[in-house]
Amino acid sequence: MIGSLGLIVLLLAAAVLVVMVFRSLHLPALIGYLLLGVLVGPSGFALAAANREINYLAEFGVVFLMFTIGLEFSLPRLVQMRRTVLGLGGLQVLLCGGLVAGAVAYWGYDWRAAFAMGAITAMSSTAITMRMLAERRELEAPHGRQAFGVLLFQDLAVVPLLIAMNAFGGADGEIGMVLALALLKAALVLALILILGQRLMRGWFHRIAARRSNELFMLNVLLVTLGLSWITEIAGLSLALGAFLAGVLISETEYRHQVEEDIKPFRDVLLGLFFVTVGMQLDLAVVADRAPLVLVFLVVQLGVKVAVITALARILRESAGTALRTALVLAQAGEFGLVLATLAVDVKMLPNDLAQPLLASMLLSMMLGPILIHTSGRIVMRLVSSEWMAQSLALHQLAVRSFGTTRHVVLCGYGRTGQSIARILERAGVQYIALDLDPDRVREAEAAGEPVVYGDASRRELMVAAGLNRASAVVITYADPASSLGILAHVRELRPNIPVIVRTIDDAHLDRLTAGGATEVVPDTFESSLMLASHALVLIGVPLRNVLHQVRAVRDSRYSLLRGFYHGQSDANELLDEEQQPRLHSVVLESGSFAVGRSIADLDLDRFRVSVAAVRRGMQRMVSPEPTTVLETADAVVLMGDAEGVSAAELRLLQGAE
Repeated sequence: MIGSLGLIVLLLAAAVLVVMVFRSLHLPALIGYLLLGVLVGPSGFALAAANREINYLAEFGVVFLMFTIGLEFSLPRLVQMRRTVLGLGGLQVLLCGGLVAGAVAYWGYDWRAAFAMGAITAMSSTAITMRMLAERRELEAPHGRQAFGVLLFQDLAVVPLLIAMNAFGGADGEIGMVLALALLKAALVLALILILGQRLMRGWFHRIAARRSNELFMLNVLLVTLGLSWITEIAGLSLALGAFLAGVLISETEYRHQVEEDIKPFRDVLLGLFFVTVGMQLDLAVVADRAPLVLVFLVVQLGVKVAVITALARILRESAGTALRTALVLAQAGEFGLVLATLAVDVKMLPNDLAQPLLASMLLSMMLGPILIHTSGRIVMRLVSSEWMAQSLALHQLAVRSFGTTRHVVLCGYGRTGQSIARILERAGVQYIALDLDPDRVREAEAAGEPVVYGDASRRELMVAAGLNRASAVVITYADPASSLGILAHVRELRPNIPVIVRTIDDAHLDRLTAGGATEVVPDTFESSLMLASHALVLIGVPLRNVLHQVRAVRDSRYSLLRGFYHGQSDANELLDEEQQPRLHSVVLESGSFAVGRSIADLDLDRFRVSVAAVRRGMQRMVSPEPTTVLETADAVVLMGDAEGVSAAELRLLQGAE
């Protein structure tokens, strides 16, 4: 075994490798930390053993996690979501916990062990669920909102559960008195901190922020967090309760977002260390001896949650598909369950013969969690017959909205960017159909008479129903490379030559999106830098025409389809007739077209004052192709010129007209 410092260095080195691997596999790092603890712990390669110093340091990961929960606490939002949070969330914790506790008590275990088991298994993983839903763009879907409400209640329920477990741990005969005393102390500390803290916190943070020192601001955040944790520990309560209260106090100030960003590195690193120490506590020998019990715990954990959440959601009048989806995404164990399990072992509420199989089953369920979330759609479609009808109805409604619409633009996403694009299209007299996953946004847009439909644009059948075969272009308005690549795959399969414009944050995914079939990729950072630079140039006295010329030159070098678009006579005369303005037009060469088998030079398009801006051949795009390029069947040739010239050039390509 090695000392504390050596252990920390070993864990940091291993954690770096584990997190890299799990991030590349798109899996939560939390599972990697748990497995790392198993591997380096006494039951694995025995490279290290958890000691008192390491465990105490890891406990601060839980402290900062509870602090973050306090920062996110919002009484108005809680009131707004009370039906989901208090109704579905509260009943889920009570029923799941009660059923498991009753079963454990029936097996003959002490009521303390039953209480601990019930509380632990009622928790779900906020980290896994929210990350997976965000990646799948399902946070605003009905089941995403239901899951968020349940997780919010679970996070809040941890505070009284920690107090209760601390009280129950040392109690023998006078459990009522011990619990009452713990609750009284918690209420007094809560009232004292909130009443005095609310008056002092905002003014104090104003004074600190006025010094304009990041170092001082960070020190102050740590002082408030750890100071209140220390006060609650002295009062006989948990460190986590004080951290939660500190977060609640700061959440009422305008500094909450800055504090959250500052504290995040401490939280993530120390919380990772906490999960490593949890994994190190797993005794694989005991788990192997009691493997059947591990499987029983796993099945019970998943089965009870799925059954209870589905039934409760149905009682609260959610559709069968939404109810089952919500249950599946919440079925796995949670990080707060691990926190409660560790505390239950420490205070002797949970015997080792239960704790070890329970920890193993929780680890397995957390590994299964991403798989359940990923396959939840297929599971619901197979098990819920009404889901087929609902999906068919949604497709029918979308098809009806798009029926008769031709040469329209399909907008994938109707957030702020999508709505801005829609307004511009309307002004230009171009029709559009928008797909969005936020039910409230869709409902408001439909009420306003806008052609917006609820649906996931990454689903092939929805793109077909949106009239992709009749559309003139597709615009992906949100910056999500994974989802964009999925949409591009379907679009290129159905309409290989349709223009697709993709939004992204920066150029990091430019090559992947271009290779995936994007006609043009527009990065937010590039456009914002152009606007900032142009405003700066104007404000320092550079003539507006020169600024516009510079912006156009930069855009020409960045956007292939606009390259050369603004050059020529339009620069000399901004008031040209619309028909004389240069424009782009895409012509698809079919079998028998005149241009097939001929080079661009042979077509002699210069006489029409038209040039070939690009040629798309399957998944390959040739920008500013060479004059010697020979055109083939199914090539999409992008012509650039005025309206009359482009029309003549199109006839030349298809029929050979002179």
